[in-house]
Amino acid sequence: MKRTIKKVAVIGSGIMGSGIACHFANIGVEVLLLDIIPRELTDIEIKKGLSLESPLVRNRIVNEHLANALKSKPSPIYSTKFASRITTGNTTDDIAKIAQVDWIIEVVVERLDIKKVVFEQIEQHRKPGTLVTSNTSGIPIHFMSEGRNEDFQKHFCGTHFFNPARYLKLFEIIPGPQTSTEVLDFLTLYGEKFLGKTSVVAKDTPAFIGNRIGIFGIQSLFHLVKEMDLTVEEIDKLTGPVIGRPKSATFRTVDVVGLDTLVHVANGIYENCPDDEQHALFQLPDFINKMMENKWLGSKTGQGFYKKVDKDILTLDLNTLEYRATKKASFATLELTKTIDKPINRFKVLVKGTDKAGEFYRKSFAALFAYVSNRIPEISNELYKIDDAMKAGFGWENGPFEIWDAIGVQKGIDMMKAEGLEPASWVTDMITSGNNSFYTIKEGATYFYNLPTKSQEKVPGQDAFIILNNIRESKKVWSNSGAIIEDLGDGILNLEFQSKMNTIGGDVLQAINKGIDLAEKEYEGLVIGNQAANFSVGANIGMIFMMAVEQEYDELNMAIKMFQDTMMRVRYSATPVIVAPHGMTFGGGCEMSLHADKVVAAAETYMGLVEFGVGVLPGGGGSKEMALRASDLFHKDDVELNVLQQYFLTIAMAKVSTSGYEAFDTGLLQKGKDIIVVNKDRQIAEAKKHALLLAEAGYTQPIRRTDVKVLGKQALGMFLVGTDQMVAGKYISEHDKKIANKLAYVMAGGDLSEASLVSEQYLLDLEREAFLSLCTERKTLERIQHMLKTGKPLRN
Repeated sequence: MKRTIKKVAVIGSGIMGSGIACHFANIGVEVLLLDIIPRELTDIEIKKGLSLESPLVRNRIVNEHLANALKSKPSPIYSTKFASRITTGNTTDDIAKIAQVDWIIEVVVERLDIKKVVFEQIEQHRKPGTLVTSNTSGIPIHFMSEGRNEDFQKHFCGTHFFNPARYLKLFEIIPGPQTSTEVLDFLTLYGEKFLGKTSVVAKDTPAFIGNRIGIFGIQSLFHLVKEMDLTVEEIDKLTGPVIGRPKSATFRTVDVVGLDTLVHVANGIYENCPDDEQHALFQLPDFINKMMENKWLGSKTGQGFYKKVDKDILTLDLNTLEYRATKKASFATLELTKTIDKPINRFKVLVKGTDKAGEFYRKSFAALFAYVSNRIPEISNELYKIDDAMKAGFGWENGPFEIWDAIGVQKGIDMMKAEGLEPASWVTDMITSGNNSFYTIKEGATYFYNLPTKSQEKVPGQDAFIILNNIRESKKVWSNSGAIIEDLGDGILNLEFQSKMNTIGGDVLQAINKGIDLAEKEYEGLVIGNQAANFSVGANIGMIFMMAVEQEYDELNMAIKMFQDTMMRVRYSATPVIVAPHGMTFGGGCEMSLHADKVVAAAETYMGLVEFGVGVLPGGGGSKEMALRASDLFHKDDVELNVLQQYFLTIAMAKVSTSGYEAFDTGLLQKGKDIIVVNKDRQIAEAKKHALLLAEAGYTQPIRRTDVKVLGKQALGMFLVGTDQMVAGKYISEHDKKIANKLAYVMAGGDLSEASLVSEQYLLDLEREAFLSLCTERKTLERIQHMLKTGKPLRN
């Protein structure tokens, strides 16, 4: 039976419930969001003369929760327009409406007695065959379905989303005793394909996979911080980006999530896992109990491990439990890894450190490796599921077994033994059977060590993905210092940037031209995509700064022309070029997308022409392209200036989309041409499909445009008056005005006496001239220098 999801009901509208509702709305599903009715009126409701029977009052809880979620940052919704897909109601008046939905998700308070009452209500109204799942983070699934009918139990399981539901990719699916395999298979695929998640089927054990390992890791650090006499700042320095973990590292993450949430899960594990060999570790240290007593729970109470006082951030001293000024943490071992780009390659160096940092890594990784090895087969039969859960749920770049492989399996065992720990016996059996690693790569696919067969087996479900890490060397066609071209098969190439932050300099431009040359001569199409954290933060402004400071204007002019010509080559080549942006796609990265035959963007794409922040305008064809796109939207009897103004403001205000969908609203993506992929892991494979489709449909090289309508003095006059008013109102500085006026000149097509049709090259020449002239300005150089030093824009 084919199952489709057109409408879901989410019961419980707290932070998690509203977040889940928003994410279903994100992917185009209709949502019914329900919560309980209030027991008493607020003062405002009394003043308005409302009663507990008034519809406004009865839906107050759900409406307030959803409104708060939609206002929160980062936003749970891709575009504010999508919120209209959510209808609200209450569990007294509207529960019968669940008969019309395809999937019911329970997200009420974590109490078994309340959940059982909710499931009883659901059973009375759901139609047979409807999926029912619980978003519990740890209550055993088998307790929840007790007493329900056969059809309910067959279609019931746990589906644990991680908070925030839009951003964290882990989707744990926990079968109950009677859950059908059809339901598990459907939810696994739906999670990956539609919700954009990493679906992990977990066993029904306390805290499932992600929280069991994640909370162990945090609890282990809580004990280690005291044992080694480390500070809060030192732990956060050691457990952040240096090892491929989020910037918030350990203690800042606890502050954001809430100490009470963490304590709740840790207590649950302590109570429900008496046989865990590390049972004592889940007991809370004294300083945590004291923080709980003081209600120092983190961001929600204004203080936790960190506390903001005016503009200063203070840190909790774990010995005195008093706040003090933050101290900078530094370790010699970390300095040794500065030249190593990828975290996976740093671990070998980190565990060899001779200082406190090296000791810390040896102790913490030894404990982690021993713990995860002992959780198989308790929480999962397959080791890759533990890695997937930690990467998708906790934002780790590498899972525990991947890190262990990087350090060396035997070295990991030696580290454990030094700490008086032992790995699970299956690890020793694995080495004895001739397998020296948990993972291997064969023909572009990842294989894992499977305990029952004692052999390497292919990780299931990867056929829908192309994993560039697995093919980078074996399928390499060409490379230079800034990029690599790989053969994706079926005549499609992929160009992957390898520069720092994927900035675009001369080597990357050379690679784009080489990729198009190869595709035109020997292949069918080219994808420009990568699987780093961000697609590209734009042009190499360090190179621009050096040329401008040295006043090498001829060389700078040549460099900008090379950039423009390369972007035009992306647009006007004899082969389809697909650009696959994700994450930060700024400046030149955005300009590349603007010139593609098609953009296959990840839903989490933050795209913008942000050049104003460094005192210039888009000089790689971006200013030209926005003028061209405005011209294409001019219709007879329209007020053309209004259309042009919208595109002008996208650049002048350095607007960055908060999602791929929002980039359609700012004109950076185009409806009917560009598409969004919710699961970033599928993006390269999807881009390859579209390159093939264009090639197979009979791709013809486009003809360069000479019909771009520009409005000349009419538009220029309006823009100049506008910038004058902005300066007078103190909204922008004099230098902002200068940059905006230069942009106005380009997008108006110069000071032509009347509206005219011009070529793209005419606009590119104006754009390049304006960019160059701004590079001679002291204030622009100050902005570039400030960005290079601090990573933040300067307003001068």
